[in-house]
Formats: sequence, structure tokens, C-alpha cells
Amino acid sequence: MQEALVIFTPSGKRGRFALGTPVLTAARQLGVDLDSVCGGRGICSKCQITPGYGDFSKHGVTVAEGALSEWNAVEQRYKDKRGLIDGRRLGCQAQVMGDVVIDVPPESQVHRQVVRKAASSRTVTMDPATRLYLVEVAEPDMHEPSGDFERLGRALRTQWDIPQITAGLEVMRKLQPELRKGKWQVTVALHKDHIAGPHRVLDIWPGLYEGGLYGLAIDLGSTTIAAHLCDLRTGAVVASAGIMNPQIRFGEDLMSRVSYAMMNPGGDVEMTRTVREGMNALIDTTASEAQVSPREIVEAVIVCNPVMHHLLLGIDPVELGQAPFALATSDSLSLDARELDLTALNPSARAYLLPCIAGHVGADAAAVALSESPETSDDLVLVVDVGTNAEILLGDKRRVLACSSPTGPAFEGAQISSGQRAAPGAIERIEINPDTKEPRFRVIGCELWSDEQGFLDATEATGITGICGSGIIEAVAEMRMAGLVDPSGLIGSAEQTGTWRSQPEGRTHAYLVHDASATGGPRITVTQGDIRAIQLAKSALYAGARLLMDEIGTDHVDRVVLAGAFGAHISPKHAMVLGMIPDAHLDRVTSAGNAAGTGARIALCSVAARAGIEATVQRIHKVETAIEPRFQEHFVNANALPHAVDLFPELSKIVTLPKVSFNKGGGDGDGGRRRRRRA
Repeated sequence: MQEALVIFTPSGKRGRFALGTPVLTAARQLGVDLDSVCGGRGICSKCQITPGYGDFSKHGVTVAEGALSEWNAVEQRYKDKRGLIDGRRLGCQAQVMGDVVIDVPPESQVHRQVVRKAASSRTVTMDPATRLYLVEVAEPDMHEPSGDFERLGRALRTQWDIPQITAGLEVMRKLQPELRKGKWQVTVALHKDHIAGPHRVLDIWPGLYEGGLYGLAIDLGSTTIAAHLCDLRTGAVVASAGIMNPQIRFGEDLMSRVSYAMMNPGGDVEMTRTVREGMNALIDTTASEAQVSPREIVEAVIVCNPVMHHLLLGIDPVELGQAPFALATSDSLSLDARELDLTALNPSARAYLLPCIAGHVGADAAAVALSESPETSDDLVLVVDVGTNAEILLGDKRRVLACSSPTGPAFEGAQISSGQRAAPGAIERIEINPDTKEPRFRVIGCELWSDEQGFLDATEATGITGICGSGIIEAVAEMRMAGLVDPSGLIGSAEQTGTWRSQPEGRTHAYLVHDASATGGPRITVTQGDIRAIQLAKSALYAGARLLMDEIGTDHVDRVVLAGAFGAHISPKHAMVLGMIPDAHLDRVTSAGNAAGTGARIALCSVAARAGIEATVQRIHKVETAIEPRFQEHFVNANALPHAVDLFPELSKIVTLPKVSFNKGGGDGDGGRRRRRRA
């Protein structure tokens, strides 16, 4: 019987199925998180999916137009009655007819992701680009003929010392009715960025307007998009929300998306449309949560990496896929939000994109620099913002360096055998007893540990569904500390480790964390492939940091700041055991939360901050990891746990790593050691 390859995103799960198999059936057999409550009768619409077509080099598959069965009467009936987004199919109706890549959107997932890029508190001097002004406008006079807009400009000039204004057609259309409704007294929202030029009228209300005025700080990541809705008068965050970046179906990492654009004509246009639709949906969600009208949201500040920057702007990212990795523009951009198809805002809303630094070091890295200000530090500080792509800053008052390192999606729980995105039911914390080798863990949505009374009852609703990024990082580190994994990353057998939980898996071994297969639940293991995926990701991260340290001329950093969802949910000790970050005193390793999002909020609330970061970016020296010969050397050395060469004296004060070796022909993997003096 002929079979076809089915790949689900964002989970990355794949399998071969007989032609004619319903997508919902394939999803259930693979353990893909696809909702359905009607038993596949096409009634509930919970199982909506989006097929991807074209050449997916990341997955090694080309998807033809006929990969799914033809649109049927059940789907048409549902679309006519309730509506169905163009491109969506019902998983219970669509059948597999060829190799296909299928995206499961967040609303079709039972265990929806918890986007953990929350807003952190920060003191900012309020100096927003958009402000409200109450003004008295002279009535028209037959003896001194002039337009209403010109008299509005004259009133602002005399009453508020605002020299010049401009406005779009949207404002012009409502100007005369609002002036007369307010009896020539109106409130105007004026936007004035730090760039020279006239103030721009974004909206107008009759009389004294006492409603809200809001702006959005948006962190557009390759995996997640986070938005913080802020009061432009107080700076307070009134709502935060996040979604998976819907571009994931085109590739989980940035280079996969660049490749998709290269190999599929019009692929860049498709990805631009997709991410803009996702941002509008996120804006709607955020505004609804805060009960704020779209008209009240007059501004957005957006930070993103260079590939996302170009795709958002509708620029083909092909040049970012090859040296010298040239950006179409690295300057900041201030434009109408409607130019980005952001229709969920005020029709005249403005959008500001922070400057990119260079190459693959983007506006998100600039936002991290704005948030953490390494250029003002007396200490040498390493700032690491980890996601699918890591942004790394190193510097102090004398000099700041930056680089980008391709860590891939393993830290997000992708490419992991039992991996999943952060969602209720996912293991996020784990401890392994070094004597008994027995694990205990916590899952998202429950404060109890698995060995505490009441855990099973507390997790009955969510189940124990998999292991997310923070969970897999802690699991590998705990396995190293418990002597289940040797310095080379090899998992020992049951005989070598002394526990039945080390179980054969082909020619290697896997560590069993949890087994609910007897009751229909998943069997959660950490496999040798999982260890290798984490090794590759952490080696890329550490190698990037080492390159910057080489450039400075040091073997030591004074402080380490962990940024992003990674920084907020991973303990410094586990990160150091893995060798993700250079050795430092644990008290000097801190979390900055979503630093990129914080930088976006600062820029939203302060035009002075915008001018400041634009000047700072000019002084940051960018190191290109892709063409630096030493990167490969550092990468190879960093494969060991924690490292084959570099010493970790601070870590050794609190953790004694077992000297074990499970490779019959090798030593303990420590290798030679070297030490450099800081310049």
C-alpha cells in the first residue's frame, strides 16, 4: 500500500500513513495536539489545520498541490455557516494524498502554549511620541478665509507652541464634524517622534477627550510573538498576550524560512501575509483583554531579528541567507501602521521599528541593549537572549560587542522526542536523586511536585503531556549531575548507571522520566538524540559568547544576564552544568525576563530612548559568527558537558560532577585545559 510522509508543525512530529488517511487520524496516532469534540463529523470545527505547499528543505520534502484530498461539501457547509479562514481545512475531512506539511494553529490545540514573555516592571521617564492636546480653534470668518485644518494648526502654534502639523485623509474626513460637534474646542492626538519634522495628527475628538490613549510594544520573535499594551500617559502595562508565530509552518528556524523564500517563488509574500495576520489577531486579543477600543491604540513599537524584520516589511530576505548577510536597511523606521497591514489599530496609528545592528544581529538585540544598558556597566557583563536564535551582547563602559548564534529550536522543546511547547501539562522542572537515580518533576499549571500528595489529582485535567524547553534543559543537566550522562553526552546503560530507568533504544539508551502508557498517556523519555540536540544548541550559544570574549581578550566575565523566556525559567546552576554560559559566581547570574520586550516598551514610552539607542547601536561592534574561523573550534570544545577545555571553578564550588565514562574506548572527556588572563 502506498504511503505518504506527514509532518506536523509546530510539534515536528512525523510519520508515514496510507493514502486516504484523515489528517485527524494521523494526528491522533502521532500524539499531535489537535482538538476535536465531535468525533470527526465535521460539526465542531475544532480540528482546523493549515497545509503548507512548496519545497520545505528543512524537512526534506516537497509538498504538491494535491497533497490533501479535495475540498468537500462538509467543509463548504461549515465555511458558509460559520466561516473558515482561507487556506484552512478541517482535519477530520481532509485526507492525506501525498507528502504534506501541516500546521496546527494555536486555537486548534487542546494544550495551548503558555507564552511566557511576561512584562517586567521598569521605571521609565514618560516622554511618549504621542500626546493629547486640548485646543480652542477659531471659527471660520468670511473676511479671513482659511481652511479648518490651517486654523487648527494656528491654534496649536499659539496655544501649545507646536510649529507645524500634518495629517492623513482619515483625520481630514472627520475634522469638520468634530470641530463643530465640540463647538470649536477639540482634543487632538499628536505624534512627534525624535526625528525632525512636523507633528502628525493621529485622531481628533470633540471637546475634552477623557478616554484612553494606548500603544503596543511588540516582540516579534521567530517562534513566538508577544505584545504588551501600554497606557501612553502612565506607562502602565494594561494587558499582555502572546501567540506562536504562524510562520513556523514554513520552518522553525530562520534559515529554513529564508530557504523557503529562495525555493518557492512568492514564498516571502506568503510569509509576510501570514505574520501580519498573526499580529492583527494578537492585537485583537490584547485589546479585548484590556477592553480597549482599536481606535485608542495609536502607536506600535516593534522589535525583531533581521529575517523577521524583512518579512514583516515585505522585503525578500534572500540576501540574509548568504554572506555578507546584507540588510536592506539597518536604520530605524517610522511609518504608518497601515503600511504593515496592521488594521487592528487606529487607522492613523504609527509604527516604529528599532534599528538593526548588522547582519543577523537585529532590532531585538538593540532592544536588549536598550533594556540592559551594557554600555553603562562598570563590570564586564554578558547578556544572553536565547530563543531559536540567540542574541549575545558583551561589554562595559569601554566597549560593547554583539553577535547572533543559531541555537535552533531545541531550547523551545522542538526536535526533542517527548518535546512540546510550554503548555499546561508539560514538564518544566525536574530533579534526579543522584543516589537512587529516581526523578521528580513539576508540570506547567500545577505547583506540586510529582512525588507530593495530590499531584495526580491536580494534574488530572491537563495530564502529563511532554517536556518543554526548560524541562529538557534541566533534565539533561540533572542527568549529568546524577551520573547518568558522561561528559561526552553519552547515556549509560542500566548496568553502568545502576538504574532500570536507563533503557535500551536501538544502539543507544534513553532515560525514562514518566510512563503513563498503561492508561493511554505518553511515555516520556530523554533519548540520546535529545542529548545531542541540546549539545548542538548549547555549543552554538557558548561558542558565540566565547568569540566575543576572545575579541575583548578575556577568559572571565563579571556578570551574566539571562534574557527571554529562557532566562526567566532556567536556573543558572543547570545552565552552567550544561555549559550554556561561561563560568561565573551564581549570585552574579541574573534573569532579565523578556528584555527585548522591555526595550520595546521603553522606546514606546520615551522618544529620548529612541534617539539614545540609535546612537548606541552605531557604537556596538558586531562579530559575525558565520565567517569567524574560531567559531568552529569553540563549538567543538563546547560539545562536552560542561566543556572539554574551559575551566568552571565557580561551578565546581557548588557541584561535583561524577567522573564517569560510558564510551568503552574513551576517557572521561575532560581533555586538556587552558586558562587565559583577562586583558
